[in-house]
Amino acid sequence: MAGCKNWGRAIIGMIGPVLLCLMVLAGTAQSDPIVEKFIPKVPIDELVPGADAYGPMHADLPVLPAQKDGKTIGYVFLTSDFVTTTGYSGKPIHVLMGVDNDAKVTGVNLAKHSEPIVLIGIPNSKIKAVTESYKGMDLTEEAASGGSAHELDIVSGATVTIMVIDDSIVRAGIKVARQLGLGGLQPTVRNSGPQKTIKRPDGAEAPVSDWQTLDGDGSIRTLRLDVGQVNQAFIDSGDARAIARPDKGAPEDTFIEMHVALASVPEIGRTLLGDDEYANLQDWLEEGEEAILVLGRGKYSFKGSGYVRGGIFDRIQLIQQDNSARFFDKQQRRLGRLAPDGAPSFTELDIFKIPADIEFDPAEPFRLQLLVQRAVGAIDKTFITFDLGYRLPDRYLEVVTPAAPPTDTTSAAATSDPDELSHLWLRIWEQKQIEVALLVAAIGVLTVVFFFQMQVTRNARFAYWFRIGFLSFTLIVLGWYSNAQLSVVNVLAFFAAVTADFSWSAFLMDPLVFILWFSVAASLLFWGRGVFCGWLCPFGALQELSNKIARFFKVPQITVPWGLHERLWPIKYMIFLGLFGLSLYSLEMAERYAEVEPFKTAIILKFQRSWPYVLFAVALLGAGLFIERFYCRYLCPLGAALAIPGRLRMFDWLKRYKECGSPCQRCAKECMVQAIHPEGNINPNECHQCLHCQVLYQSEKDCPVCIKKAVRRARDKANHPNAFVVPDQRQKEST
Repeated sequence: MAGCKNWGRAIIGMIGPVLLCLMVLAGTAQSDPIVEKFIPKVPIDELVPGADAYGPMHADLPVLPAQKDGKTIGYVFLTSDFVTTTGYSGKPIHVLMGVDNDAKVTGVNLAKHSEPIVLIGIPNSKIKAVTESYKGMDLTEEAASGGSAHELDIVSGATVTIMVIDDSIVRAGIKVARQLGLGGLQPTVRNSGPQKTIKRPDGAEAPVSDWQTLDGDGSIRTLRLDVGQVNQAFIDSGDARAIARPDKGAPEDTFIEMHVALASVPEIGRTLLGDDEYANLQDWLEEGEEAILVLGRGKYSFKGSGYVRGGIFDRIQLIQQDNSARFFDKQQRRLGRLAPDGAPSFTELDIFKIPADIEFDPAEPFRLQLLVQRAVGAIDKTFITFDLGYRLPDRYLEVVTPAAPPTDTTSAAATSDPDELSHLWLRIWEQKQIEVALLVAAIGVLTVVFFFQMQVTRNARFAYWFRIGFLSFTLIVLGWYSNAQLSVVNVLAFFAAVTADFSWSAFLMDPLVFILWFSVAASLLFWGRGVFCGWLCPFGALQELSNKIARFFKVPQITVPWGLHERLWPIKYMIFLGLFGLSLYSLEMAERYAEVEPFKTAIILKFQRSWPYVLFAVALLGAGLFIERFYCRYLCPLGAALAIPGRLRMFDWLKRYKECGSPCQRCAKECMVQAIHPEGNINPNECHQCLHCQVLYQSEKDCPVCIKKAVRRARDKANHPNAFVVPDQRQKEST
């Protein structure tokens, strides 16, 4: 046996250098630019309109200038000279592209491919037509959005082929535009100063955690889609064929629950894979390669079956900055089970290798894009995408300084960080500029109202209709249109993030919710919980407006006896504390029990759920027809969560007379949530800041104190008609 091993070593020693030389030669031959091989087959003005000749190729870039009368008006290149373009066939898809000085795509030509699409009845002309439709694409917008600023036109039956073409056009175009400085884009400059990198202790020294810890601190990120969300997304896409074929099942049924973790990080890998599997992973990965673990369950598979046929996973794509990667069968391994005892069960457990040549940086954010398809005919399908963002928590990272000092700190500092432009949350904020502007304006108006509440409430009719109008805006625009409904789940998730490795990225993903929380935090210091609960909560607005309608139709109102009312207050606090305690054990479980909030049913899904959820929400609204804001008063855990820090408010803005409560009970009887005690003081934990008591405070028709003062002024004027009467200064008589 030893002799055989020695002979094997000897043979390898002899042929190894030969193989190495052949590999180097093959790699050199393959890396040579081949754009000049294809340009004679395509007229130059088809790629760059108006051009009449090519200039000499760039010395360090396989790009040909397209000239008109000797002046460069654009550039032509081949996508396969810049990015990997391997398709179903295992061979490159060659696409010629032209771009102008403003980084606009001027022409695209499918030069050569070996895809077997004709075997399934798709004409080559259809693929070429899709390819040529990229003319006019703005590469600066694509660079800013991470390659997602355009709509992907999928050809049914050729999904992978179209995706590879799309990926190569976008990535190659951005790379060329950056290198040439087109459209104001700048070459990507690596930071030569201190950089973040992953701490990589030896496998045996890396700590082992548990599922709950990794799930709570963001080491594992999750995308959950239910059937209702997916159906709504296809409705929003406007495709009538897809709308007519909704996915079956209850709206709350799980469509897909997909989890992602960077398994090549030692602690994450050891925890989720176990020591043996993590050791196998390390052996599998080469220098510069990383790996992600993707877990899935539900009706929809993130793998599908196409990869078996073509060797490529067409439903998921990893995107980071300008780079993207699709995974082939050789880059995938199945995992039998998760190592942690407390881990959930999944139907799909797969490890995907991220190749080194895409320049993936595990210390920077990335996203996994899921392609959801829907059959709209015998072979036709339509598609939408969802993004799962991922950022590695800082506890896995360390800052290192490269040995080589920066050569040009000025230019490096002046270059914008392209990663800042590719943040998913930034793209979402840009897409919702109108909604953000409306919400900021509404909050600004409300702030002015509260700072000048005495002037606003001086006219009872104006105050009433202003409130009706604002609540209608809250319900229709913020709630049903924008889905900007805060939830106790936000509170629980925020606490979980603060106690772990906090990151703003997750909270910035929904701009309207983020702005609402920011405004809530500010208003708690000034006025307490009532600003949100009384004015900005869509479900609260729905309760109040429905009660107004009930009153209009003479529905009898129930006044809860004060003794009973006072004992029902604590229920919402007990519900919140129960959910909070449960979240310390399992945030996912707490989210399920948070269905005690009817917000998702009534506001987010607009009652498009199974009948138990709808019945629960309707029952609460029905109770609110007889007891105004019944749910807010006694059951809302979000209101309880806001009332606790609301006690830290700095001011008491609501004005009272010393006669309030003794003997006058007018405000207490008319308070919509019975937040005024019989003795006259206002309970700030329960007050919704509706300002009705401030309307009464100034009413010379309803307030006994104001009536007395009005009578006194009238009598003094009658007795001394020529006397100067000092205006009534109510502020001095308030307590």
